[in-house]
Amino acid sequence: MLSYQHLYHAGNAADVHKHALLAWALDYLTRKDKPLTYLETHAGRGLYNLAAVEALKTSEAAQGVNRLAQKFTNAHPYARALADTRTRFGASAYPGSPLIAASLLRDTDVLHLAELHPGEHAHLDATLTPFGAKVLHEDGWQMAISRTPPTPRRGLMLIDPSWEVKTDYETAPKRLAQIHKRWNVGIVMLWYPVLSDGRQRSMTRALTQSIPDILLHEVSFPPARPGHGMVGSGLAVINPPYGFSEEAAHISALFDNKEF
Repeated sequence: MLSYQHLYHAGNAADVHKHALLAWALDYLTRKDKPLTYLETHAGRGLYNLAAVEALKTSEAAQGVNRLAQKFTNAHPYARALADTRTRFGASAYPGSPLIAASLLRDTDVLHLAELHPGEHAHLDATLTPFGAKVLHEDGWQMAISRTPPTPRRGLMLIDPSWEVKTDYETAPKRLAQIHKRWNVGIVMLWYPVLSDGRQRSMTRALTQSIPDILLHEVSFPPARPGHGMVGSGLAVINPPYGFSEEAAHISALFDNKEF
């Protein structure tokens, strides 16, 4: 679907969970002097203004980055990416995952970013092309297949659909298994919402059945507003890098519900 625009939700608690672990994984990968490929299938616009009318309408950043960013040390790669974005684009700027990747990766690394929504793609192209990213106006799931295995083969793919297409819950496990078969050395991260109606549970069961070594990490938080169905954030990770589980446990502690 082409109706979803992440500006309404930028910087929310799920973004902090997803982006903090993504930043940690990319930082880990860049410790070796070997080039890598970063691929993102549903990239959005890459840069968000938390002072925009759309973002203020939902105020989800108040429960997310505005509350949780202070819990990260300045040395954490997520904090570094935030600081770099605000230095470049202003105090109300928030980096989407493509910009987090661009700020942490090196000139020798390759970025492939797909976004199908025409308006979001235009923003993404304007923001990320100057960083050397290859910005694609195409379906993200198709890109995930057509661009794997990438060159360099070492790398990470983030899959972050809107989940407005209800069949994604049924097809995601099959697609991840296909991507893993094509690119067995790649780190593949799938973000998914944890919903009050539990519709994600059949998907996570299917993921663990089809890819037994997959790592699932979820955090919980209150709904952004009364009646809002998302009550947590999940990441399914194929080939998690060494130390990822320990970092995930650290992130879990930041989301202790007693703190909200």
